[in-house]
Amino acid sequence: MFANGMNDLVVFVTVAREGNFTRAAARLGVSPSAVSQTMRGLEERLGVRLLTRTTRSVTRTEAGERLLNEIAPLLDQIEIHLNAVSDLRQRPSGTVRITADEFAARHVLWPKLQPVLETYPEVTVELITDYGLTDIVAERFDAGVRLGGIIDADMIAMPIGPDMRMVTVAAPAYLARHGSPQHPEELTEHRCINLRLPTHGGLYPWEFGSGENEFRVRVTGPLIMNSVLQILDACLAGVGIAQLPDTQVQSHLDDGSLQEILAEWSDPFPGYHLYYPSRRQQTAAFRVVLEHLRLER
Repeated sequence: MFANGMNDLVVFVTVAREGNFTRAAARLGVSPSAVSQTMRGLEERLGVRLLTRTTRSVTRTEAGERLLNEIAPLLDQIEIHLNAVSDLRQRPSGTVRITADEFAARHVLWPKLQPVLETYPEVTVELITDYGLTDIVAERFDAGVRLGGIIDADMIAMPIGPDMRMVTVAAPAYLARHGSPQHPEELTEHRCINLRLPTHGGLYPWEFGSGENEFRVRVTGPLIMNSVLQILDACLAGVGIAQLPDTQVQSHLDDGSLQEILAEWSDPFPGYHLYYPSRRQQTAAFRVVLEHLRLER
């Protein structure tokens, strides 16, 4: 009876956090009907409704909110202790969940994570692409990856990539047709490729200089995209001017398919850092990932 009660509470916490029966079922590895049946049984035993269901969403009642606040931290602690016991096994195992933006996932994380997956077959890495400043504690991520200057002070931050520059580039064919701007403010007269961050909605302003000399320019142009990978393709095709991370475009600068402009206004800034909460007990799998991501000085 105790085991069944614990399972029912795990189902409730998962549904309450996900706000959706289908997503909760996917996370638990069961069918949505099984989740719904478990919730009905739990509410009948307690004699109180915990969730309000509509065709589009699931919300917590007052009783459900109270139960979630009291039970969820206890279940998290149990999971931490079970992971610690699991660490006694000879080989690290389990899932490490990381959130990162698209560029970091492809150019910084993946080259270092591939050897982890090959060396430790019982370790699973769940890598979620997100441009927003995700609350990794609330969303139950083990760690997040962001640029060094935008990490909360209560997190442990570890550099995993070198300093970066945002470089302004264009294809030679574009510059031959439209000329090359000599000052960032002249970009307002050019065809620029804008980035719209999915989690913010607004267009990303182009940044130049650093410190007290830092300033931003809002550009316009024929194309707006939400992926730096797509923007690179469009820039190579001569659609317009783009501002992209130096690591992403270096090979194209080397072979001449892109040219850097306004280089004197492009200053370096702190690169990508892995951040995670200091109070969380680290599993063996997470420690393995940490060591592989650590920046070699």
